[in-house]
Amino acid sequence: MDKISVAEARKAEAVGKRVCLQGWVRTRRDSKGGFSFIELNDGSCQGNVQVVAPGDLANYEAVVKHLHTGASVVIEGEVKASPAKGQATEILASRVELVGDASTETYPLQKKGHGFEFLREIAHLRPRTNTFGAVTRLRHQVSMSIHQFFHERGFYYIHTPIVTASDCEGAGALFRVTTIDPDAPPRAEGKVDYTKDFFHKPAYLTVSGQLQGEAFACALGKIYTFGPTFRAENSNTPRHLAEFWMIEPEMAFYELTDNMELAEAFLKRIISDALKFCMEDLKFFADRLENNKGLFEKLENVLNNPFRRVSYTEGVEILLKSGKTWEFPVAWGSDLQSEHERYLAEQHFKCPVILYDYPRTLKPFYMKVNDDGKTVRAMDVLVPGVGEIIGGSQREERLDVLESRMKEQGLNPEGYSWYCDLRRYGTVPHSGFGLGLERTILFLSGMANIRDVIPFPRTPGNAEF
Repeated sequence: MDKISVAEARKAEAVGKRVCLQGWVRTRRDSKGGFSFIELNDGSCQGNVQVVAPGDLANYEAVVKHLHTGASVVIEGEVKASPAKGQATEILASRVELVGDASTETYPLQKKGHGFEFLREIAHLRPRTNTFGAVTRLRHQVSMSIHQFFHERGFYYIHTPIVTASDCEGAGALFRVTTIDPDAPPRAEGKVDYTKDFFHKPAYLTVSGQLQGEAFACALGKIYTFGPTFRAENSNTPRHLAEFWMIEPEMAFYELTDNMELAEAFLKRIISDALKFCMEDLKFFADRLENNKGLFEKLENVLNNPFRRVSYTEGVEILLKSGKTWEFPVAWGSDLQSEHERYLAEQHFKCPVILYDYPRTLKPFYMKVNDDGKTVRAMDVLVPGVGEIIGGSQREERLDVLESRMKEQGLNPEGYSWYCDLRRYGTVPHSGFGLGLERTILFLSGMANIRDVIPFPRTPGNAEF
């Protein structure tokens, strides 16, 4: 007898097989004809498989007729062609074993709709819902696509440190890592003496693996990082998390145009694979989520159209001439907000847009300064429905300019001496970008809140589970 998944049991080619299924009961319905219908799911797919449990089973009265939603079971039986519409197969059970019951009095996921805010309070159980099963399978496929995309192109996967002494963005929104007793910290000259700390200096959770990734790109040519990053921003919005996952490729000898081409191919590969391997889950998102009917049109727009390349200056001119009233005023030198980015992608160009050459005052120290002295070789990829989804740049390879930019932003070059060494010894033009995994899942699924596309969200005031 084959032990198979629900996904395998739902395929027509499984008809006639004697199988063993393991999973959780979604519903049970008893028929007046003396048998029961059990809807079974094991997380392998969106749909359930229907199990027909006949009344002549030895434990039918004692067990089967008392199976509750959420109970775990082992079911043996034969896969049959189903006479019911909407399903190719069903299972005629020869044995139903109850493994673990779920009390109807206390189990919080009964057969009814549950709000996403409530489900965040039971994040350990929400993977059993249709929505979060779909999110998990989509997240898995995107992760696989990312690794395959870079592997096929000769990139090396680098594990950059989670604990670091470098602030990549220079914004200061860092979580400190320390073993110092907060009630009795060692002091020197009236300040906390971090030489007595575990690392003998201030240390933080990383906001990016980019700087360390550059060190490997400048030796191995093409690398990427894929890991957790942390921002201590007090932002309670549907688009911000304190802990999230970033994908950051770095490429030696890449100019900004090379960076743009890679970012476009990368995003299209992710979308193509999602449509190929996660169609059932994407259809669920399109059908069940509010205001999500145009999901497939949005994805196909990005997949099938070339990305329009527009300078920041041209983008600002378009916004100023639009005649629209903005919540955040538009002016050259000001950062573009989501409303501006979405207007450019959704209403003006109606396709993906890559904005490039931003004012130097808006961007971090490591971005290459253009010959005009006012802009840097930065880029943001904007997609309809989301706005910015990728941010990147050509890195500054000139030591003197890099050190000047550090000082300009209040950073001490001595604290980044190892990073400056990359410009002292065999410097080369190089580029890279960052893609947030959670924002990508938001885009692909149409989910409204980023807290609902990560297993256990970390936000201000919330570090449960």
